[in-house]
Formats: sequence, C-alpha cells, structure tokens
Amino acid sequence: MTGRAAPLLGRFRAGYVAPSVLLVAGLLYAPFVWTGYLSLTRYDGLIPPEWVGFDNFAKLFDDPALLTAIRNTLIWVAGTMVLPVGLGLLVAVLSYDIRGGAWFRVPFMLPYALSGAGLGLVWSPILSHDGIANKLLGVDTAFLQEAPHNTIAMLLVWTWQQLGVNTLLFAVGLQSIPKEPIEAARLDGATGWRLFRHVIWPLMAPLTAVVVGLALVASLKSFDIVWVMTQGGPGRNSETLAVTMYRDTFVASEYGYGSAVAVLLTVVTGLASYLYLRGRK
Repeated sequence: MTGRAAPLLGRFRAGYVAPSVLLVAGLLYAPFVWTGYLSLTRYDGLIPPEWVGFDNFAKLFDDPALLTAIRNTLIWVAGTMVLPVGLGLLVAVLSYDIRGGAWFRVPFMLPYALSGAGLGLVWSPILSHDGIANKLLGVDTAFLQEAPHNTIAMLLVWTWQQLGVNTLLFAVGLQSIPKEPIEAARLDGATGWRLFRHVIWPLMAPLTAVVVGLALVASLKSFDIVWVMTQGGPGRNSETLAVTMYRDTFVASEYGYGSAVAVLLTVVTGLASYLYLRGRK
C-alpha cells in the first residue's frame, strides 16, 4: 500500500504546486522572451513589429550615447564597491564590540528609508548651481551639469543612502562570528589590523560575498536617482545603461532598440554576477 501511495502522493504534490509554478514562471520569463523578440525588430508601439535581425545590436556599438552610458555604469560599479560597501564595512567594524555600537549605526541607517526617487528630490536642489552645497562650501561648482562630476555627485548621494544597509549587514555578520577564534587570536597578541585581516575578515567571507554581489547588481541597474536628479543630462552625459534603456524605449518610442539595450544590460549583469561568483569559488 505504501509503495502504491508514494507515486500518487508525488503526483498530487506536483499537481498542487504546478499552477503557482507556471504562473510565476510566466510572470518572470514571458516578459524576457518578449523583450528578446522585440530586440530583433523595429517597433514604435503603433505598427506591427518589423523583423530586422541583429541590426539593433549593430547600431548599439555605433551609438556614442551608449558608450557614455557604459562608462558611467562602470563608474557606478567601481564607486559602489569602494564607497557604500567599503565604508559600510568600516562603520560596522568600528562599532563592533563597543558599548553603544548599535546607536552609533542608527544615523547611517536612517537614509535607507528613502526611495531612490525621494532621494533625488531631496538632493537635486541641494546640489543645484544655486543650491546650499555651493553656499556651504564657498564654491561655484555645477555639480550636476558637467561629466563626470554629475555621476560622481549622484554616486555620493547613493552612498549616503546605501551605507546604512551595508553597515547593518556587516554588523550582523560580525555578531555571528564565534567569539573563541577572536579571543584566541587576542591571546596570541593579534590586535587591530592584524586581528581583522587574519581572523575576522576570513570568517566574514560568506557574508561579504552576498553584500558585494547585491551591491554589484544594484549598481549595474542604477536608474531612479539618475533619472530624478538629471534625467541622464545635460544632453546624455550622465546616463547609465538603465537610463538609456528607459529613454530609448519609453521616451523615444524605439521599442526595438530599447529592448536591445535591455538585453545588453541583462547580459552584462548576468555575466558580471557569474564572474564574481566564480571568482569567489
């Protein structure tokens, strides 16, 4: 009886979860397949799509705006690794194992409550030519008007928001480290940088892989702050790949070309994630 019931139970379970699995798979993969199809067509949203093969992808690499977007995206990736991730680790380590360390981290976590769009609305007037930043610093700098200064300025705003969550993740990782290895290292005379480099940092490796991976993907898809603060301008000199995709698709109504940019962004994000995870192994 048990042998006969097991296959029936397995089929019942499969039938029970199949509708949910199919729904989720459809919601996840159908838009990607449709985008991939549109990337091989010329489509303005009105007339039926016209098949053009790989013409959109050939056009991509002759587009100076795309090269600028790639440059700015790389700045975002490099800056994210150094600033939000690096500073988050520094704050977490400095507040680790000290009295009141949790309260020390609170001010860094508050900005994370703001959305990217809200962040842009708050900082745009501050960094404008006649904004409070120029008055406080006593300078006359167009923070958001010249490249690559505008990308760097927005990256600093991004850091202000993301620093808190990275600090929190690293703090959780530090608190989960067993006390015995640290105490043993201290008894052997390891303190400060030596203690961190040879004991704490290796024990935090799994969590660090997660934090860096999340930050990498988020920086490659940076859109909301850029769009709200500069809309990729002036001109198109502060665009990232995500902003280029949005502009070409929904502003210029070139759905085929915009879909090609979306496919390129997906490939870049997937390849970067794969190389990072492979490097971690």
